[in-house]
Amino acid sequence: MHSNQLDRSQVIDNLRIALIALTDDEHSICEVAERLDIFCGGFAQWTFTELKQRYPTIVRSRPRITPQELRELANRWQLARQSVMGTKLACDTQSREGRLRTCRGWDEWSDDDLARFHADLCHEEVEIDSGETAGGAGGSAEPANP
Repeated sequence: MHSNQLDRSQVIDNLRIALIALTDDEHSICEVAERLDIFCGGFAQWTFTELKQRYPTIVRSRPRITPQELRELANRWQLARQSVMGTKLACDTQSREGRLRTCRGWDEWSDDDLARFHADLCHEEVEIDSGETAGGAGGSAEPANP
């Protein structure tokens, strides 16, 4: 099968359209990806310990938090950050975040990862033109502390 050649930003634009269609005012892509077992896997990609490390402010005020409670609060936190940042998708928010970053957003993924996600979600195989090296939506930084 012949695949189309797109640059990284075009692939991200296509993924953004597909992913936004799955979200709403109560469900971030992190929650949706976990629930539907798509894309990055959302919150499910991390163990409970790793999730607590990514959301220390939530955990600090709730030392006996359960995994389900943490995922619910992390979902609300992502939606709140989207509102503050004026974005419609947590991937865009996280690509632009500073110290409140919980993942690297689009920068988290290699070109091969994005091409695989594109095939799964957009039903089209693509090759990413590696002439574009940036992550498409922002610089890199380590996960930080909401």
